[in-house]
Amino acid sequence: MFGLGWMEIGALIIIALLVFGPEKLPQAASQAGKTLRNLRRMANNARDDLRAGLGPEFSNFDPSDLNPRNFVRKHLLDDIDDDWNNKPQQELEPVPAYAGAPVDELGVGEIPPYDSEAT
Repeated sequence: MFGLGWMEIGALIIIALLVFGPEKLPQAASQAGKTLRNLRRMANNARDDLRAGLGPEFSNFDPSDLNPRNFVRKHLLDDIDDDWNNKPQQELEPVPAYAGAPVDELGVGEIPPYDSEAT
């Protein structure tokens, strides 16, 4: 839960008791819960308004896709993973030689010819 262990949660509860006191702590917790509910409701309303304003073309739009990490993963890496994992490896066919061009095969240990004018 938020990367907090039991010791940290216990320390936060003790600090809350010291700051608010045992009389006002339930009232402060209730107020915090109401605030979180209001924030969540406002965020959901904003997301729904955005989807309604974009129209039916963007019905599958998710605001979390705007996060650069999610964008890269969704639009670039998922396609690569799908291509890599789902397609069977195809055997490469030998490239046919040009018509009429002699084909010289190198023997074991032979060095290929070097063209000094090539870059």
